[in-house]
Amino acid sequence: MAVSSGEGKSAGQHDPVRQSARERAGEQGLLFDERPAALPEDIGYRGPTACAAAGITYRQLDYWARTELVLPTIRAAQGSGSQRLYSFRDILVLKVVKRLLDTGVSLQQIRTAVRHLRDRGVNDLAQITLMSDGVSVYECTSADEVIDLLQGGQGVFGIALGRVWREVEGSLAELPGERAAAPSDAEGDHPSDELARRRKARRTG
Repeated sequence: MAVSSGEGKSAGQHDPVRQSARERAGEQGLLFDERPAALPEDIGYRGPTACAAAGITYRQLDYWARTELVLPTIRAAQGSGSQRLYSFRDILVLKVVKRLLDTGVSLQQIRTAVRHLRDRGVNDLAQITLMSDGVSVYECTSADEVIDLLQGGQGVFGIALGRVWREVEGSLAELPGERAAAPSDAEGDHPSDELARRRKARRTG
């Protein structure tokens, strides 16, 4: 089944089953609803940095890009030696894909979820919790929807995107990023690459 929003039930707030579901949601951090700070949209991250922040291998990153599961939106690789640049949002989605895969969700369901998330604004992503029973993926945008799914037994696990946002933000704070090049310079190398070439030329020249 495609990503769908959790449908509310009419159970009262004092229902013991509902209260238990609320406690489980709180323990799992699924009711995280703090709005993270906005990040610059023109900052890109190279493949190794995206891998480190998302907790994936470069082989996974490359395969997901080639199969168009998660494409770099700052700059795609074009020709030999060019570097992909991933946005913060891209890395957030990469980390979500990794978690869904780890919990056994099918690639088909993950593709559906990624397409759905791609249509969302960046700030909207931080307010979403994805729930899954291992087969279907459900989108929840309120605490009540999360609790309803847990209460009904549909949500075996959940991913609060606001919490993932904080994790990625913390990881990237320690990793290198770069501003997207102007169109005329998009195919050029990073300044550090030019410096490395000069050093190598001095050693071998």
